[in-house]
Amino acid sequence: MEQNADERAVALAKYIVENSATVRAAAKANSVSKSTVHSDVTLRLQKLDGELYRRVRRVLDKNKSERHLRGGMATRNKYRQESK
Repeated sequence: MEQNADERAVALAKYIVENSATVRAAAKANSVSKSTVHSDVTLRLQKLDGELYRRVRRVLDKNKSERHLRGGMATRNKYRQESK
């Protein structure tokens, strides 16, 4: 099971880097929970591949810094749809 988890961590990390994906998007695309994605790409990946970990960390940090913007846009779109 451990080897499969390691392979999953690398696959999730590559998906996040290639698609600039959020943890939620990576979880949905790979049919795993957000908690699994987060623990795989932060804890497990750091031990497996330091360079890939740093690349994933950059994407996740960028997503976190933009999170409030995406939330605001989602709320805006929701109320626009309701007013139509």
